[in-house]
Amino acid sequence: MKRFVRKVEVIPSPNIWYHVDAYELENHAQDVDGEIWRILAETVSWQGGVALDIGCGDGFHLARFAETASSVIGVEPHPPLVRRAERRVAALGNVVVRRGTAQRIPLADASVDVAHARTAYFFGPGCEPGLSEIDRVLRPGGRFVIVDLDTWHSPYGDWMRADLPHYDPDAVDEFFASAGFCLRRVETRWRFADRESMESVLRIEFSPGVAERAVAETVRRGAGLPGPLELPVGYRVLVRDKPTGLVHSSSAGVSPRMP
Repeated sequence: MKRFVRKVEVIPSPNIWYHVDAYELENHAQDVDGEIWRILAETVSWQGGVALDIGCGDGFHLARFAETASSVIGVEPHPPLVRRAERRVAALGNVVVRRGTAQRIPLADASVDVAHARTAYFFGPGCEPGLSEIDRVLRPGGRFVIVDLDTWHSPYGDWMRADLPHYDPDAVDEFFASAGFCLRRVETRWRFADRESMESVLRIEFSPGVAERAVAETVRRGAGLPGPLELPVGYRVLVRDKPTGLVHSSSAGVSPRMP
């Protein structure tokens, strides 16, 4: 899970910042049936519009948005990941990558049709500055979609809660509901080509003790059979329309105006 701090500063992500190759394996292993993209397509439309990916990391998802969006902007705080994302999308004429944070998006007011954040910054109470900033850059009628892991979904959620004992999933759901988000839960499959890939991914996501448990339980699920290892992983997809009647002061250095 890529993590943004809930203040202006940025907390290093313990996975993608330091283990970018293993995180690439994770990106390829996730959601092999495309369930998240199916739900996104049912819920929000970026066709012909401007799509923003907050916390885009090394740009793994940008090309998917670029297939139908008129333009795509990836925003990422970590310079090495910005450079890697720029290299990934260099051949795509409708994609740009900019350095920035969820709390200070380097875009003008009312300039985005769809904003997307996947396992980055928006984890519940404390992310209000980022929500306000998203509202600033969204156009009237724009939508914001958050894709986050579901900690009530076993077994991955069990491992997450073991590592995050103070995380309250119900309080997080209540927070987003009170902020006007609609929630859909989706089960996906992660598929690893081999045990080595699976272990490298789980070891960047969890503390050593929990990672050992996750590796052992994943291997047991595979019953020791040859071939790919699969793991069910649940997600929460949260969607909110841009609230109406809001006036925001720009935090990106552009003149504030009525959305």
